Amino acid sequence: METLIKTCCKKLRIGQGFYEGYKDIQAQTHEEFLLKLLQQELKNREMTRKKRLLKTANFDVIKTLENYSFDEIQIPISLPLEDLKQGNFIERKENLILFGPVGTGKTHLATAVGVEACNRGKRVKFSRTAALVNELVAAKTSGELPKLFKQIRKCDLLICDEWGYIPFEREGTQLLFQVISECYETKSIIITTNLEFSKWNGVFYDEKMTGAIIDRLVHHRHLLIFTGSSWRLKHSTINC
Repeated sequence: METLIKTCCKKLRIGQGFYEGYKDIQAQTHEEFLLKLLQQELKNREMTRKKRLLKTANFDVIKTLENYSFDEIQIPISLPLEDLKQGNFIERKENLILFGPVGTGKTHLATAVGVEACNRGKRVKFSRTAALVNELVAAKTSGELPKLFKQIRKCDLLICDEWGYIPFEREGTQLLFQVISECYETKSIIITTNLEFSKWNGVFYDEKMTGAIIDRLVHHRHLLIFTGSSWRLKHSTINC
């Protein structure tokens, strides 16, 4: 009998958990048993979906907002803290620019917001900006650029970490501009950077394109300013 159940589930594309846990279900009626069985399957599928979204997001390290301190972050009035934590800005296709010195928690916050977005069923793509540019250039060389852009279009949130840390060649700048243009008013972008807008031209080497990138990013954006000192330096052990 159990073999037949497994076979039916396989044909119906129902997960293994559907039939493995049915013996533990307590119910007074057939209807109650069926309802609990279906609810269990929905829960299993939700967990599987979250794991898949977290995996495809490609986070360097999984971070959460648990015990995260916002004391040294200037958050604009336009972005309520709960909207930030719950990712409600993603529904409104708004961007976040996290600006401040190295080591002040920008990447942690960007990652934690992205992880929460995945937990809420959103598609996220996390990349260090230099790695994203390299991925774009390699995809163009191999003829896979349309495929990569298709993946980006499917995202609800694109996170570009360490924006402006490394200067780009003209081709990389053009491809990154295409990404920003694709995302404009269709999805949210989070950028972490320690570089003021006025210095971005030194990274992209094209004044007009830099201006166009800034124009698209700052429209519908919230600027979060990190004012603290480096967390890593404060918690490092220095041997004298």
